[in-house]
Amino acid sequence: MASSSTPLSTTSKGICYLVGAGPGDPGLLTLKGKECIEAADVLVYDYLCNPDFLRYAREGTEKIYVGKKAGDHALPQDQINALIVKLTREGKVVTRLKGGDPVLFGRGAEEAAELAEAGVRFEIVPGITSAIAAPAYAGIPVTHRDHASQLTIFTGHEDPTKSETSLDYAKLAAAEGTKVFLMGVERMAEITGEFLRHGVSPDTPMALVRWGTHGRQQTLVATLGTMARRVEETGFKAPAVAVLGDVVTERTRINWFENRPLFGRKIVVTRTRQQVGVLSRKLRDLGADVIELPTIRIEEPLDLLGFGELVQDCHSYEWIVFTSPNGVEAFFRMFDKIYNDTRSIGGVRIACIGPGTAEKVRARHLAVDLMPEKDFVAEGLVKAFGECQNMENVSVLWVKAEETRDVITRELTRMGAIVDEAVAYRTVPEREDNLEALARLKNEGADMITFTSASTVDNFMALGVPLPAGCKVASIGPVTSEAVQKHRLKVDVAADVHTIPGLVDAILKHWS
Repeated sequence: MASSSTPLSTTSKGICYLVGAGPGDPGLLTLKGKECIEAADVLVYDYLCNPDFLRYAREGTEKIYVGKKAGDHALPQDQINALIVKLTREGKVVTRLKGGDPVLFGRGAEEAAELAEAGVRFEIVPGITSAIAAPAYAGIPVTHRDHASQLTIFTGHEDPTKSETSLDYAKLAAAEGTKVFLMGVERMAEITGEFLRHGVSPDTPMALVRWGTHGRQQTLVATLGTMARRVEETGFKAPAVAVLGDVVTERTRINWFENRPLFGRKIVVTRTRQQVGVLSRKLRDLGADVIELPTIRIEEPLDLLGFGELVQDCHSYEWIVFTSPNGVEAFFRMFDKIYNDTRSIGGVRIACIGPGTAEKVRARHLAVDLMPEKDFVAEGLVKAFGECQNMENVSVLWVKAEETRDVITRELTRMGAIVDEAVAYRTVPEREDNLEALARLKNEGADMITFTSASTVDNFMALGVPLPAGCKVASIGPVTSEAVQKHRLKVDVAADVHTIPGLVDAILKHWS
């Protein structure tokens, strides 16, 4: 964005972005909202904000949770106002993340007024409101040519300090079209009673959508006359959006989100925060409720200088072997510091252990000369080398993690090759970036946990968190499965093709 008011052009003077984080689906965060997160020195975020958005923040960004839900305020509103003013006055870029849209029953206007009165810079960044998104994800359009050309939105949770409601239920009842209200589950009997008293038919279709656009979305359909009783019978809880009107009948035809093959399945993804996105996105696209629980973090090798020297001499080898996407990224991060031209890699040939790793190499506009056809493990690559050429006196640079099986070096050396190991990175246990996900796992359980490497298995087990009852284990390949079994767990789902798409296919097949 070229405008001087965008986060990308922010000066050193403080500014506060009041950002609508959308209703929950990560894909519904606006581009400008993502830019504001990336630009932030401090993130101040709410209960209804998807915690996955925090991964867009730069390393070192301060994160402050100020969540509010019924009867449980991490920080009262006046203290939130004072906090964002204080941080902005200190010259920081503050991104205040609010669920949905910041000014639609979100108190964003009050926060903006406090910032304005304090004389500090701020911007309001609109977001997609759950008032429209949640019904749409439940197959309920809030307007429709056959049913409603007017939409009324109101809050079911007013200022508790007011002695009486400011809502005119007579006018609301008389309004044509669809009526949507937010934050009213706890007062359902009172709200529906008011509409009935003011002449709205008890047979009017009605729906509640809980956690709309999330994988854990729930929809309750009833009528105006029966909804309060149904809420009590089912134990339906907030947060939810209520829709009243004939548009609810469209759900039987266009309920798309809840009909996806993995809808209702809660699946844990244990990859690093940097890698979690691809698997999570594929599972979410199939309807799963994904808990991103990184168990490992990638760090630089202890001997960074030694790694750099091997990268500098990479052109002198006949082969470079990459066995993970992390290795490719670490290698070229160092390569780019040493050289300013990709051609400096010389005539060396490149071998990869699987499609994910090969994709990273090809992204550098380099060809992959050797890759196993099916067995995307070290043994498969060694076999491919044996079928490719005589390895006697062939020089090989293996770009690897600090701790990994020595199959490549041992077997290629046995075949006569001269192998140097370039330790590109190390995996360390994740101890900070998974606390909210751990809380969800403990409180809500899960249907399945996925493992994409032996290190994700070992480090998950090191957390000391027992798997929920009935939770299935899915493994990407034989090395990972071996690690699972070492911890006396059963592998319920194993990918036939040892890739992320192969793992997703296996999960689908399991629940087909």
